[in-house]
Amino acid sequence: MYRSSTRVRFNFYLMYIPTQSALKYLKDTEVDLNNILLMTGDFNIRDCLWDPSFLFHSSFRDILFNIADSFHLELSKPTENFPTRYSDNDQDSNSVLDLVFLCPKLTEFNSHHIHPDWRLSSDHAPITTNIFIVEEQVQVSKYILIKNSEEEDQFIAELKIFIKNLKTDSIVNINVLEEIINFLAININYIWHKHSKKVNITRHSKVWWDNNCHRDLDAYQHLRSLDNWKKFRRTVKKTKQKFFDDKIDEIANRRCSPWELIN
Repeated sequence: MYRSSTRVRFNFYLMYIPTQSALKYLKDTEVDLNNILLMTGDFNIRDCLWDPSFLFHSSFRDILFNIADSFHLELSKPTENFPTRYSDNDQDSNSVLDLVFLCPKLTEFNSHHIHPDWRLSSDHAPITTNIFIVEEQVQVSKYILIKNSEEEDQFIAELKIFIKNLKTDSIVNINVLEEIINFLAININYIWHKHSKKVNITRHSKVWWDNNCHRDLDAYQHLRSLDNWKKFRRTVKKTKQKFFDDKIDEIANRRCSPWELIN
């Protein structure tokens, strides 16, 4: 099953700087923001670097670039060069005042589009950038063997027999070794699927659940008696306690890493 991931999380700045006061504020103030992928807005700065119709360099450009660099952002280049601000009189020329800074590490998120035909009555052209969301494979089911179950015993027993009968005396080169390893992997997979059970993964899935819990839950759902419900709850409590006691024992005694207890 494939599901399109639509969760996009990032921080961004949207600015309008009429007199560069916000620019000066950012220059003199330590801004504590992490994971900024986009900074955009009307910076009200004309500069020959982004505006071909303007022939001069602005001193505010260096300040702006230092701020962007502190956020690990770089100036984005539009797919086509258009003015972003349109004058309403003949004396003033159209200009580029709206800029976009993007994270350079993201190759799929590295340019923007200026849309002068979308501005209608506004004196600023809308700007867009594409964020490509790829399809991801979401696992909705899995095969399991319940610990200490009859199926687990059968799986281990059959696997032991197969490994015991595996002929390894003919390994004379690496090619033969790879063939035997592939044969082993194929048969382990076959034995696993033969004895395991396919279950759906849900937010209610519990790793400690076993056959005893399943048996007592079925009994309660069939009879709907209070005694069966109490027995099911006792079984769940006992099973959970044993599961987590075993986990604590494994971490504390085998892995010798008590920090894992609080993870």
